[in-house]
Amino acid sequence: MANRPRDNRVREFRKEKRLTQAELGAQVGVSRQSIVSTEKGDYAPSVYLALRLAESLGTTVEELFPLSEEEL
Repeated sequence: MANRPRDNRVREFRKEKRLTQAELGAQVGVSRQSIVSTEKGDYAPSVYLALRLAESLGTTVEELFPLSEEEL
């Protein structure tokens, strides 16, 4: 389904690392607002940004952005 917010675990991993949205944004080279939109599922990051997020949060893209059953 297009235009559906994407479920993700960015907020969960960010909080585990005790990072603010602004700190994570600075680490990966985007604004705090981009992190907010990503966490809410309003914005699907590029592959490059997804990889940067995963690296900064010490996980994989697959863990941050798990596919639902319907997407498989």
